[in-house]
Amino acid sequence: KRGARPPGRPGLTAVAVSGATVVSAQQPGKHPVSGRVYAQTMGVQGASWLDRPERDREEDPDHAIRLLRIQKGATVADVGAGSGNITIRLAKAVGPMGKVYANDIQPGMLDILQKNVAKAKLTNVMPVLGAIDDPKLPAESIDLAIMVDVYHEFSEPQKMLQRLREAIKPGGRLVLLEYRAEDPEVPILREHKMTKAQVKLEVENEGFKQSRVFDDLPWQHLFVFTRP
Repeated sequence: KRGARPPGRPGLTAVAVSGATVVSAQQPGKHPVSGRVYAQTMGVQGASWLDRPERDREEDPDHAIRLLRIQKGATVADVGAGSGNITIRLAKAVGPMGKVYANDIQPGMLDILQKNVAKAKLTNVMPVLGAIDDPKLPAESIDLAIMVDVYHEFSEPQKMLQRLREAIKPGGRLVLLEYRAEDPEVPILREHKMTKAQVKLEVENEGFKQSRVFDDLPWQHLFVFTRP
């Protein structure tokens, strides 16, 4: 497991954020503001892990969606949708008059997602093949964009957040679910976890405002940001 490197190492500086110390670096594979090491993207071979039976117990995604109080008829973007496990839940939450853009950068994942959506007999999901620096979503069209265990894998997180800011309506929400790095009991590799300080620093740096953090879930923080 690899975590953030401590202050005082060559090429690193420490930045104080809300009483915490976040490491800052300008190196490939690391966030230029927080110094966080980017995790590797899960490939198509990991799709079965996204749909594992234990996920309901370990993450309780239905409770996460209830916490967000998504309105019927809303337009939602599931960014890094993978196999569609969360997409299907969102599509049911917004109802037939709503819409879910299911974004992923891997065509193979979107193939699996479309099969799962068809099996669920949903007609309000639109698959979108994105790029590592652009989710390819329509401008100012999204009421809520959500990333579930995804953001930490972005290799171009700043560009992605900038494009998402353009896609979200003024006053719309950006939601991140990330495994809690502060909790050693969460059995996930260190590079696939994030702290509250890291998320707030990185996301607010791209023009969003954190409005709430929920700690109601078994393994994850749930962050809610708004686009001013």
